[in-house]
Amino acid sequence: MAEDTMFQDAVDALRQGDKAHAKEILTRLLKADQSNVTYWIWMSASVETPKERIYCLQTALSLDPENGIAKRGLILLGALAPDEKVQPFPLNRPRAWEEKLLLAHEKPKQKGLRAAMSNPLTRLAGVALLVTAVGAVAVFGLLSPRNNPLRIGSTNTPGPSPTFTLTPTFVNFTPQAGTPVKFGPTSLSVLFGVSYTATPLPVNTPRSPVSQDIYRGAKAAYERSDWDAFISDMNEVARAEPTSADVPFYIGEAYRFKGECRNALDAYNAALKINIRFAPAYVGLARARICIDPGADTTALYDLAISADPNYGETYLDRANFYLERTDPNAALPDLEVAQQRMPDSALVQLGFARAYLMKNDAAKALAAAQKANEIDITILPSYYYLGKAYELNQQYLDAIKPLETYLKYQPDDGGAYALLGQAYAKTGAYKLANETLSKGLDLDPTQRQSYVYLGISNLELNNLVNAETDFKKAIQYFPDSFDANIGLTQTYYKNGSFGSAYLQAETSKSKAQNDTERALAIYWRALSQEGRGSIADAIKDFKLLLSMPENVMTPKMRQDAEDHLKNMATPTKTPTPTSTPRPGKATATQTPTPTKKP
Repeated sequence: MAEDTMFQDAVDALRQGDKAHAKEILTRLLKADQSNVTYWIWMSASVETPKERIYCLQTALSLDPENGIAKRGLILLGALAPDEKVQPFPLNRPRAWEEKLLLAHEKPKQKGLRAAMSNPLTRLAGVALLVTAVGAVAVFGLLSPRNNPLRIGSTNTPGPSPTFTLTPTFVNFTPQAGTPVKFGPTSLSVLFGVSYTATPLPVNTPRSPVSQDIYRGAKAAYERSDWDAFISDMNEVARAEPTSADVPFYIGEAYRFKGECRNALDAYNAALKINIRFAPAYVGLARARICIDPGADTTALYDLAISADPNYGETYLDRANFYLERTDPNAALPDLEVAQQRMPDSALVQLGFARAYLMKNDAAKALAAAQKANEIDITILPSYYYLGKAYELNQQYLDAIKPLETYLKYQPDDGGAYALLGQAYAKTGAYKLANETLSKGLDLDPTQRQSYVYLGISNLELNNLVNAETDFKKAIQYFPDSFDANIGLTQTYYKNGSFGSAYLQAETSKSKAQNDTERALAIYWRALSQEGRGSIADAIKDFKLLLSMPENVMTPKMRQDAEDHLKNMATPTKTPTPTSTPRPGKATATQTPTPTKKP
């Protein structure tokens, strides 16, 4: 199979010390089969940093929890607690020094040929025979014709299993403007408000014989993110090729990756002095301007780039992201369409579509674009964020958890991502995790105020009623029309025995209801509150009103509770309260409040 051949090529490249080539092959293999444990383990051998090795081995272990290689690697990297059940790596050859330590009676008895050769007389006879054989071969060699040169066939000796020292270029991302960038060209990514890394130029400029060796060194420095060495080598190339506009352009990119955006401006301008119609340099100027001033208007530079080369796809992509940063998806979408025509296999273009459709609340298209971006390039970190966000917009909360967890492993300071993950935990019943995650998100970013709704729900389900009341009140302060927050406070009052407050809050909740499902839930809690405060006639009226509504607007539990309470209220006995009552997140399908801070 083609995959087997490619995999063997990757293994051979690793054995020859060519990690970059091995990584490139394994990345392609993983795009086709992300659940292949063997690929992930060997991928960990081709990367450079411990963080990437840990990620690969953790992924392999999640796919195969009993994989000994992954466990041993993670233990040696300090990412997994030592376990006596996990055996050390086996030695592939005997240790000769151990035999020398054995006493005579401890050594195994020799048998067969080995025993015979231990006899001195036998060895003497063997030497005589060997001398005779060598003489015969020598005579034969002198008399034989020399028309068949010696050929050494290439061998493929299987080596030991890969160890923890193995990497996928996983998640490389561009930090905030002004900080050094630490990633190479193989994984292009972007975070909000930051420019994209340039893709390879449409024309691959041939290097002169004088600069070829220097350029190879520069390329190696680029791949290991050694920007100072790259700039130094490219300056040498520039002296050998003073008419090549791409050389100062790439120098500008390196300065931008370092966060030295003013030096980048000078380099991009130097490229334009060589060739005024060099479109990438105009895009570079726009990126450097935004790096220095995120609010800069760079539309004129995009126009110049398109005028110079209308086929350069990066221009349309950058301009689309310029509009997305200004929350204008309608302006961004036409540019994304053109960018897709120029760069049909670009994950970053699909990421732009995902952002635009999320802003337009087009759940289906946002999810499709986010999934496609992640399929094209699994190494782009932001694709995991937008994939999780798109899943949540589609109310697929369980599916949202894994990509958001992956994103936060490598971007642990993003309060907005914690808010999304906490919401997914709350919606799937993992209330303790939701509580911890939402609290951490608010600590990192207090503007994530929608978290108070789900923090309140989690505390309510964990029976932390004091905290739940505080959280719901904060949520209502920021989102007064939130049905989930209002009905959550109603339920908190009821569970706390404050039936009068619960009744009043149920009335408020009913006024915030946007559909019959929400109205049914408000009537349900109003009926329970009326019963709790002794207004039996009003409670009966509300329970009957609830039962008159269509069955599909409430849970079976709500309908059964209403019937049971009506039966009990028809007798002079004390009316029971429900032991398990619906919570807002289960009985409703409401639109959750939109975060005040958007990526």
